[in-house]
Amino acid sequence: MGEAAAVKSEETQKTQIDPETAERVIAEKRIGERIKRLRLKKSMGLVELGRHTGLSASFLSQLETGRVVPTLRNLSRIAMVFSKDLAYFFETEPNALFRVCRRKERVRLPQTGVNDPTYYFESLGYMVPDRHMDPYFAEFIPLGKETEPRAHMHAGFEFLYMLDGDLEIHHGDQSCTLEAGDAIYFDASTPHSYQCAGKKPAGAIIVTMHQAPAAHPMPLRGVTAPPAAKQPIPVR
Repeated sequence: MGEAAAVKSEETQKTQIDPETAERVIAEKRIGERIKRLRLKKSMGLVELGRHTGLSASFLSQLETGRVVPTLRNLSRIAMVFSKDLAYFFETEPNALFRVCRRKERVRLPQTGVNDPTYYFESLGYMVPDRHMDPYFAEFIPLGKETEPRAHMHAGFEFLYMLDGDLEIHHGDQSCTLEAGDAIYFDASTPHSYQCAGKKPAGAIIVTMHQAPAAHPMPLRGVTAPPAAKQPIPVR
């Protein structure tokens, strides 16, 4: 090979994309991991996703583990099932959410809507914007004989874990008394109320979960707009 040809070959190599570099760029996008997250978020198996996309479960499995790279056509099929744009798989991912709530930073607030509160609460998730659940620490105080707990209701679900003391919960026409270590999960759209059942205050962790519409896989023939995000629901 002549000197001129050698120089030209070297210059061509410098201007061509290195295959290893291209593979690294694809790997950094973690397309397979993003697909797997979408699938698991919908509680969908590989076989079910395959039925919606026309792709085999074995191919999808290899795609999720990074052993194969999808074509734009296949990626488009997957994106449509989850109501995502193709750009979703190539956008830079935000940093993983990690927030710490220090005890000294919390604000103690009384039950809202009443002059004589029966409990006080502290938000444990106020530092997280657009959160999908609201965690609280709540302290229920003993009531006077003439004080009746005020029932309330809101969309979504509620989880309560007792830390100490005794707490009576009324939910519709049902009621129960919880002790330290007990937990309860209920539909918050039914009127419910809390009442300290002991002579000492009762403490509990409460998590209110926002209700989202049932998710249905998107058919390949059409795309609809995603449901509007739910707003945070405060404890009342």
